[in-house]
Amino acid sequence: MSQHVTPKPKLGLRFHRLILSSGFANLADGIGVVAWPWLASLITRDPLAIALVGVAQKLPWFLFALPSGVIADRFDRRRIVAAMDFARFFALMGFAAAMLIPGLLPVAPEEGFPLDLLYGLMLLSALIVGFCEVLRDNSAVTLLPAIVPQERLEGANGRLGSVEIVMNMMIGPPLAGVLIGLALPFAFGLYGIAFAFAGLLVLSIPGRYRTERAVKRHWVSEIGEGAAFLFARPLLRDLAFSLGIYNAVESMMMIALVLYAQEVMGLNAAQYGLLLTSLAAGGLVGGVFGEAIIARLGASVALRLGIVTCGLFALVTLLCPYAILVWIILFVASVAAMVWNIITLSLRQRVVPPHLLGRVSSVYRFFGLGTLPLGVLISGLSVSVAETLMPRPLALAAPFAIGAVMSVLLLAVMWRRVAPQALAEFRPA
Repeated sequence: MSQHVTPKPKLGLRFHRLILSSGFANLADGIGVVAWPWLASLITRDPLAIALVGVAQKLPWFLFALPSGVIADRFDRRRIVAAMDFARFFALMGFAAAMLIPGLLPVAPEEGFPLDLLYGLMLLSALIVGFCEVLRDNSAVTLLPAIVPQERLEGANGRLGSVEIVMNMMIGPPLAGVLIGLALPFAFGLYGIAFAFAGLLVLSIPGRYRTERAVKRHWVSEIGEGAAFLFARPLLRDLAFSLGIYNAVESMMMIALVLYAQEVMGLNAAQYGLLLTSLAAGGLVGGVFGEAIIARLGASVALRLGIVTCGLFALVTLLCPYAILVWIILFVASVAAMVWNIITLSLRQRVVPPHLLGRVSSVYRFFGLGTLPLGVLISGLSVSVAETLMPRPLALAAPFAIGAVMSVLLLAVMWRRVAPQALAEFRPA
């Protein structure tokens, strides 16, 4: 007698409009990955000045992540997402138009720190785009559970992750190279137009996506309510802190890989670029097959493997620095990282009450993303200190040795915290 299998509910037209909107938004982000630093390098050769452009884009994650959760919980999330896309469209189109002013684009880059109008406009535009990204991304995360069936959250998040990888890492950057070759203002113009299409698609999604709340308090108190919910649930709290450690370790090793690949592995720029294709390929595979991997292995095993593969990346790079081996382990680690994100994001979307989801997510991401610069700092300091004690090739390996140790410690701490019974006991509020 054959067993009847209940078909999974469809993701629906609203989700497909959301994922198409996400595709345009991430295509724009992929163009920006190349366009901002390229423009900065045409203005100046000062490393600090170029780095400040990246800081302007990422600083809002530290300044605005927590308040963005309050906004996402107070207003219609669909309208917030659309408004942030349109705001980026206007900011970028204005910046592109400014670059058309005769004499504003430099003929040759300055050697010192630039103090001209174009550099100031670039920092301001990058900062605006960064603030919009924080509020848009946090609102989009809270919008998804109201659009797809609860039992399809893993599949929906996996598909969104795949689109992000393809557009942000595979299509956007090379397209930016072509557009910049035509004209820099044209590149920034299309960068903005992609956000406009993303906003229009979000607005085409029918429905109302604002949670009903009895009392509105001061925004600090509302952030405190989200933090209280997170810290009152040990699994959510531990996952947030473990993500912070995981991201610190990953950023520490990835920034170290730039010099390590050149001086120890002997790779040139093109070969290093090929090495990094492992991240995009692994993220894509993890996004497409994440739901099936989780069903096959179980969430507990998949979460543990995420930490294990991070440690294996450190050990393989440290002990067997051959490009093909490092490519393979980076690919596997990228698959595992995507699956980790699918599990933890779906868990939050499923268990946090809708009226709290924006604030809880913002607190979670504050702890999870706030350690990125710390990892970069540890990487540089460890190499500098190690160089006083050992030859440079060994000193360049220091971040990977630290990463291996930290991965083992993180696995030991989290092993029981993500055990099957711990996940099974965690129920929706």
